[in-house]
Amino acid sequence: MPSRPINVMAEKVKRLYRSGKERIIGGVCGGLGEYFNVDPTLVRLLWVFFILAAGTGLLAYIIAWIVIPRNPKHKW
Repeated sequence: MPSRPINVMAEKVKRLYRSGKERIIGGVCGGLGEYFNVDPTLVRLLWVFFILAAGTGLLAYIIAWIVIPRNPKHKW
């Protein structure tokens, strides 16, 4: 059985960033849209729904804004 070298760095790790291109307030919804490959408008609509329905969406957005780093490839 031939042994194959294990190259951990060969896999590209997908990172979550706030978007500098698709941002309205802080880029959180745009970043989530880029990460999950969906339209950021859908993410924004879901976020507004959670704000209106449970009230926890605003606090979650503020926490995500603080925790998720800016995308270094985008112009801010």
